Amino acid sequence: MSELKSKLRSDMTTAMKSKDTLRLATLRMLLSAVQNAEVAGPEARELSDAEIIAVLQKEAKKRNEAAVVYEQAGRGELAANERAEESIIDEYLPTQLTDAEVGDIADTAIAAIAEQLGERPGMKQMGQVMKAATALASGRADGSRISAAVKARL
Repeated sequence: MSELKSKLRSDMTTAMKSKDTLRLATLRMLLSAVQNAEVAGPEARELSDAEIIAVLQKEAKKRNEAAVVYEQAGRGELAANERAEESIIDEYLPTQLTDAEVGDIADTAIAAIAEQLGERPGMKQMGQVMKAATALASGRADGSRISAAVKARL
């Protein structure tokens, strides 16, 4: 079992004992999402920590989008619940990069692609640059932030 999954399970047990219903419900939902990802596809398999982090990022993004929709609809109490769940999920995610660090990653990726091509990449090579930048960020920055930084530099 991966280290992150066992941490989620132990934290769920702690939440049960302390009767923290919000944390307990959120951790159950996360473990359910991880288990669904494990059995998806042709055969069941154990997810690595990196794959579990990707699942957690997806769940955090869902909570954020739901909170925005609830706020627009004037449902503040539901939005607050979604934000609380998102903050619990964020505890298990790696620290997000600052805008300056995302810019540095974009510059590094552009330099790497320029070295491969022998010339500075343009907008036509944005896909290659994004692939390199996303690999460098390794889940510590949202794709839209990386994309904006790469576009600004190309």
